[in-house]
Amino acid sequence: MTGRDLDGAAAGEAARQHGLGIVGAGVIAETHAAAIAALPGAALVAVTDLAPERGKAFAQAHDCAAEPDLDALLAREDIDVVSVCVPSGRHAEVGARVAAAGKHLVVEKPIDVTLEAADRLIDAARAAGVVMTVISQHRFDPGLIELRRLLGAGALGRLVLGDASTKWYRSQAYYDSADWRGTWALDGGALMNQGIHYADLLLWSMGPVAEVTAVCATEAHEMEAEDVALGVLRFASGAVGTVSASTAAFPGFAQRLEISGTDGTVVVEDGEIVHRAFRTQVPDPGLRGTRATRGAAVPATGADAAALATASHAAQIADLLAAVDEGREPSVTAADGRAALEVVLAVYQSAREGRSVVLAASEARGHAGAGPR
Repeated sequence: MTGRDLDGAAAGEAARQHGLGIVGAGVIAETHAAAIAALPGAALVAVTDLAPERGKAFAQAHDCAAEPDLDALLAREDIDVVSVCVPSGRHAEVGARVAAAGKHLVVEKPIDVTLEAADRLIDAARAAGVVMTVISQHRFDPGLIELRRLLGAGALGRLVLGDASTKWYRSQAYYDSADWRGTWALDGGALMNQGIHYADLLLWSMGPVAEVTAVCATEAHEMEAEDVALGVLRFASGAVGTVSASTAAFPGFAQRLEISGTDGTVVVEDGEIVHRAFRTQVPDPGLRGTRATRGAAVPATGADAAALATASHAAQIADLLAAVDEGREPSVTAADGRAALEVVLAVYQSAREGRSVVLAASEARGHAGAGPR
């Protein structure tokens, strides 16, 4: 299931009004607040932040209450869902407290920065009987929804190659703006923070990864973690692929996902399909083959990036609220978040140890990898 888009959410699918709280009033919290405001079945009730003045300013800007601490926010009976928008390495710590209070969870990506922390959070949510989703809002982008439809219909044939690329740019000032940015303990580097979005989409399209061989480097920034990462992947299906990420690619480029099968190829950039070609629709190129032409491309819609980000976040939050009301799992599960983290950590381990890393069978803990279902 691909989840509901924002139009579906606007149709009022949620059975009741949900009160939401936000923990952490940083940059990404603005997107969560805008997404919540777009949903008729939801209302932002309160926010809390370790910096009280920042929390108060955020609350004033978004017409909600500012609570002095997490305990006060969790004590509110008018909040049943909480967005966790703190630094990545604190997701499990904060999320487990949210779950213990009986609140459902929207956890920003990544689920955390270690598998041990991810498992603690998953177990806490399970023990409390609450619903949790890990943000992978690009699964709700129009191009990805169409790609999943094509994969489900078998339009690409047997998948043979998948590539995910995130070539962005961040200045040194970005990493200097907060002491947790670019650290191993609380953030990770370009792949963990920026590239994990399209790494998740690669798994969603190609299925679970069996083996990773990688290199990483810190080339353009003063930081602990990497600003360049490249992983060569062997999928459990036998297909192969790559995942790459950088925050040193000036001035920054569209995120790109390429999925090729025996019967066709689809290329997605920033959530939109920019190229598609299928054996059933294109003449056989003959013995020597050919290259795709611009005429085969699907023109981008030119959608505003910020508007698309808000709409996609809103669609995922709407899906979480519907899951709560309907007593089902959300379209993006905690297991999906764990699977993407596992691949990122395997890239880091391979680069650090200079060897290929075989991924453990996550089914042993009941955390199935993300893949076509």
